[in-house]
Amino acid sequence: MAGVVSAVLFAAVLLLILWQPRGLSIGWTASLGGLAALAAGLVTVRDVMTVVSLVWDATVTFVALILLSMVLDEAGLFAWAALHMARMTRGRGLALFWGVGLLGAAVAMLFANDGAALILTPLVYEQTRVLQLDRRATLALILVSGFIADTTSIPLVISNLVNIISADFFHLGFVAYAAVMTPVDLVALGASMGMLYWYYRRDLPARVEVQALPDPSTAVRDPRLFRAARWVLALLLVGYIISQRLGWPVSIFSAAGAVALLALAWRSPAVSVRGVLRQAPWHIVTFSVGMYVVVFGLRRAGLLALLSQGLLLSAQAGPVAAVLGSGTLAALLSATMNNLPAVMMEALAIAATSLPQSVRHLMAYANVVGCDLGPRLTPIGSLATLLWLHVLQRRGLRISWGYLWKVGMVLTPPTLLATLLGLAVWSSWLR
Repeated sequence: MAGVVSAVLFAAVLLLILWQPRGLSIGWTASLGGLAALAAGLVTVRDVMTVVSLVWDATVTFVALILLSMVLDEAGLFAWAALHMARMTRGRGLALFWGVGLLGAAVAMLFANDGAALILTPLVYEQTRVLQLDRRATLALILVSGFIADTTSIPLVISNLVNIISADFFHLGFVAYAAVMTPVDLVALGASMGMLYWYYRRDLPARVEVQALPDPSTAVRDPRLFRAARWVLALLLVGYIISQRLGWPVSIFSAAGAVALLALAWRSPAVSVRGVLRQAPWHIVTFSVGMYVVVFGLRRAGLLALLSQGLLLSAQAGPVAAVLGSGTLAALLSATMNNLPAVMMEALAIAATSLPQSVRHLMAYANVVGCDLGPRLTPIGSLATLLWLHVLQRRGLRISWGYLWKVGMVLTPPTLLATLLGLAVWSSWLR
């Protein structure tokens, strides 16, 4: 009976998170779901404390990165970079296509996929308007920015919320993680751009009038803050690198970077610090704890035991099968139930196996790949995709879920397969 209750509760919470009736916050939904799981005896207070210990670092890091990106956006850093990128194409449509992809990969790497969706998408859309591109070309470039935001959010621990959760769960240090996943991300980037070009090659313009775009210097709203931000980001990256040696959570450095940048922006005429703090995704804090409490309750439904058995069978067939099995399962879970509960569900299933630590770590990396790329199979796979759609709708560009289903089902499987094989090959070389 408890198994049925936990499964129904999880399904109800997930439905409300995706539907958000009357603007119901995902934080409230997940929190109420977590309280319901506690009240029904599906989880204990100790389980709740375990969840907090697992997600606090990821949650603080995510909020800090969004704060950083919002301040930098107000200062004009991303608009400046986007304009420079467009100018460097010298009016070649194919170069603009690649420029959007590479810029999206860089933003996703340093500011997480949600930051890329929130900030880069409006900039790309505004550029297509200034360049007077037709709807097909606009849609192609917009899809590039959205697709790349997820599929190339692999390389660093901080590049995606699911990366942080998995790295914390399996105690993967920042440098060790980057050594494995940065080359894999290059495979994901190449496969993503290759598939996107194949799909949209007829829609890309041969030439674009980049001279119609403003000079990049006009995008800088506060030169003092703009210069200081570069030092903050450089020191932040150094902090991430030494975090593994010190044994400190990356959230300490990301939070320190956010506080430092907010302090520098306090007297900036271009940035409203109070506005940034009001718009920050604080609901992610309650969402992370509540959602994972509900996921913990699924152990009563026997689902985690079933997943563990499947992962164990794939691992027994060898490392390549372990990577493909774990990554494909994570992708399917992400596509059907969203990647945030999916990454924790599979992490718990991997931890429950009797496999050696080296194999569990390999499957943990595959879990990350699946949860980063798998969401592109469906429109509901990640919060970044839903945020991306919301940003576009506010600007009058509506993309149907049917169209996203079609594009996702065509582009994602080959990209996912290539990336998982890249992980299998690279990890075998590292061994």
